[in-house]
Amino acid sequence: MGVTGGDFDWDVRRSGPADAEHRVLLLPGALCTAAFYQDVMAQPSLAGVSLVAVTLPGFGRTAAPADLSVENYARLLGDLAAELGCDLVAGHSLGANVAIEMVLSGRFAGPVLLLDPSFSREDESKDLAGLDRLGRIPGLGTPIWAVTLKLLPRSMKGEFHPDRADALLAVMSGNAPGFSRRLIRRYFDYLDGQGSLAARLVGSGARAWVVRGDRTDIGLTADERRALEAGPEIALVVVPDSGHMVITDQPARVAELVLAMLPPTPGP
Repeated sequence: MGVTGGDFDWDVRRSGPADAEHRVLLLPGALCTAAFYQDVMAQPSLAGVSLVAVTLPGFGRTAAPADLSVENYARLLGDLAAELGCDLVAGHSLGANVAIEMVLSGRFAGPVLLLDPSFSREDESKDLAGLDRLGRIPGLGTPIWAVTLKLLPRSMKGEFHPDRADALLAVMSGNAPGFSRRLIRRYFDYLDGQGSLAARLVGSGARAWVVRGDRTDIGLTADERRALEAGPEIALVVVPDSGHMVITDQPARVAELVLAMLPPTPGP
C-alpha cells in the first residue's frame, strides 16, 4: 500500500484503526522493508494503535533518493512523520539511527524507540564494517556486494524463525548491489563524523529507549554506556533471548515497549 507524500510514493504497511489516538512510525533496518515489522504489527496488544511501517526509499529495490546520507533519510522520514501525525517513532538498526538523527536535527520532537542502533563504527558488526572496507575498492565494490547479497540466504538463515526466514532473506538478498554499497558507505561516513553520538542524543533532551537483544552482535562502548546511563530521558533495555533482529525474535516484547513509550492520552 503506497502513501504519496513529499518526494516518494512510499511503500508502507498499515494496521490498527485510522482514527486511533496514537500513530507510530516503524522504520526497518538496512536492506529490510516494511514487511519485517509484520510480526510486531500482528500483536493483539497493538490492535488499538495505528501503526505505519515504512520501507526506507531504496530498500527492497524501491526508488532511491539521490542523497543516501542518514541526514537526508531523517529529513524525508521527519517530513513523513509530520504528515501522518505520528507521535512515536520506532526504528530498528539503521532505521534506529535515522530516528536518532530525526530528533538531533529537530525533524521529530516526540519519543523514539531505538531497537539495536550503533553509536559508532566500533559498535557495528565486524562483518559489515569489513564489507564496507572492501566495498570502497575501486572496481570491486559492487561485485563484492553482489556476491554477498547472493550468499545472504545461506549465511543468515539462522537469524530468523524458520517459518519466515526464506521470505525475509529473499527481500534482503534482492537489494541492488550498487545501492547497498553506496548506502552502507554513507552510513559509516555518518558514524565516523558524529563524534559521540550517544552524548549528542542525551544532550538533545529527547525521550529515548535504547533496546538491545541479550545476544546481539552490536556493541556498546564503555563511554557510550556511561553517557546513555547519565541521560535523564534515556533508558537502556535488554530483551532476553534475542539477537540483533529483535523485531522478529521477540515481537511481543517490542509491542510492549511501543505501548509503554506512547505519550499519555490527554484528559478531558
